[in-house]
Amino acid sequence: MKGTVRLTCAQALVRYLAALRTRDDDGELVPLFGGVFAIFGHGNVAGLGEALHGVRDALPTYRAHNEQAMAHTAIAYAKAHMRRRMMAVTSSIGPGATNLVTAAALAHVNRLPVLLLPGDVFVSRAPDPVLQQLEDFQDGTVSVNDCFRPVSRYFDRIVRPEQLLVALPRAIAVLTDAALCGPVTLALPQDVQTEAYDYPADFFEPREVIFRAVPPAAGELDAAVAMLRQAKRPVVVAGGGVLYARASHALQQFIERHGVPVCETQAGKGALPWNLPLQLGPAGVSGSTAANEMISQADLIIALGTRLQDFTTGSQALIGDTPVLGINVNVIDAIKANGGRLVADARLGLEAIGDALGSWSADEAWTSQALRAADEWRGIVQAVTGRRLPPEGRLPYDGEIIGAVQSSTEDSPAQDIVVCAAGTLPAELEKLWRTSVPGGYHMEYGYSCMGYEIAGGLGVKMAHPDREVVVMLGDGSYLMMNSEIATSVMLGAKLVIVLLDNRGYGCINRLQRACGGAPFNNLFDDCVQGPQGAPRIDFAAHARALGALAEHVDSLDGLRDALVRARAADRTYLISIDTDPDRTTDQGGAWWEVAVPEVSIRGEVHHARAAYEQALTRRREGKRP
Repeated sequence: MKGTVRLTCAQALVRYLAALRTRDDDGELVPLFGGVFAIFGHGNVAGLGEALHGVRDALPTYRAHNEQAMAHTAIAYAKAHMRRRMMAVTSSIGPGATNLVTAAALAHVNRLPVLLLPGDVFVSRAPDPVLQQLEDFQDGTVSVNDCFRPVSRYFDRIVRPEQLLVALPRAIAVLTDAALCGPVTLALPQDVQTEAYDYPADFFEPREVIFRAVPPAAGELDAAVAMLRQAKRPVVVAGGGVLYARASHALQQFIERHGVPVCETQAGKGALPWNLPLQLGPAGVSGSTAANEMISQADLIIALGTRLQDFTTGSQALIGDTPVLGINVNVIDAIKANGGRLVADARLGLEAIGDALGSWSADEAWTSQALRAADEWRGIVQAVTGRRLPPEGRLPYDGEIIGAVQSSTEDSPAQDIVVCAAGTLPAELEKLWRTSVPGGYHMEYGYSCMGYEIAGGLGVKMAHPDREVVVMLGDGSYLMMNSEIATSVMLGAKLVIVLLDNRGYGCINRLQRACGGAPFNNLFDDCVQGPQGAPRIDFAAHARALGALAEHVDSLDGLRDALVRARAADRTYLISIDTDPDRTTDQGGAWWEVAVPEVSIRGEVHHARAAYEQALTRRREGKRP
């Protein structure tokens, strides 16, 4: 008879997590879970808190300042590890739990693993209702944790301690599966956390988690090869699946062998070096002139490891009725556009197609056109980012700031990681940031979640402590969530934070005006204000109050000098600079569908609506808006 060990449910859970192993890039066995972020409350401190203390040497516990932020940190840690390592997050039963819901949605959209362990109300219902308990008058089984159901890839409520024997293997299977990967929620009632059970001792034996790569099926492979053989003007759109499959080398070999140009999505940026001759840059709404022009002329689009989000496809208008070959481990992503599918790991799929194609290549004139277009785009990027001064009388804008930050990385380009999320910066960074190594560009744009940036930067730094992590964000995102500056100082996880202050939500202000709306409720100057007027926020002073080093600069040269000091600093260092809320990079881009009101008293809205309807007509006709 197998031996047993008597443990509480919480003790069993953390012991199981601590025993899991995976392989790092050097082939060494390392813990699958890099740790647990915890903010304790009455729903988890007695159960999980006691259990985590008992395994703290094998499974470190980190304290954060905001539940959403700590989950962002955990998600970024997993993304920085290309989904091969991850973290868990635990909260109390009330607002601590619901604070995690936004982060769960972010992980779900971006296909990133995180294990969420919110406390839950008593299963016994003896003390009912307890502090923070939601009462549903029609369903006694409901708690706030049911909010996690639509934003979890796997959800379970553990109402008996022995359920872990089934739930934990299922949870790990989802977290580590290429197609299913996303957030897992195990809701943990606080009384069940503390209940004991005689678990099989071998349940806690160290075990290695194997990440499977899905090979292509023969029939689908034959069909995919046939599509390519008929194509003369193909383009690859490389998504995040290329990075997660570690398919960069295979992709480079494929495009160079067959003369096929490649462009990238936000999640796929960095899969290939920025200066590779056939690298067209980003595709879509924030795309390059080269990528969008080549896509518009292509006779086949190879959607490799991408979910074809509307920013990539120009709300489907950029792709139009061009056939698409979707290569993806997730069948739903593989069938999203008109054409064929190859359900497979990006690396295995590319290698199989390449082997079957033999000497086939794209039309020579097409390859030559792509080489010229890519070279021209690199010239545009250099011209924009190389500006030393903004136009006379204007503040610098995002592109010029990016150029200054980029120039500060030139001594160690392979070591720096830039982190960003929402607003204008993702569009400008996708166009203008130059990265040469996978993982050097870390963008959360699937959910475009303001507030991810600093917390995400912390997760990246925890994943790669020897690399410089540069967080770029706007004042709006900073004001939404900045608390993890204090956590980064506490952990000695240094970040370089560059804060662009355009005094409001500049990105949405421009979108509002582009749709015919009046400037309203976005920039501080266009908001309801009291007698004191709009706030004048000293971001550097605020960051210093959280324990960081910080300064405000008033020019691009001042920014360059400050970045030297920031790189030499021994802790998180914030630099703020005033920026222009109106200017953007003119080159590149594609139409994006944003609905405009049919009826308005504003003539500007009527004009915008007419342009919108014309764009919809052109899309229906298969033409680019």
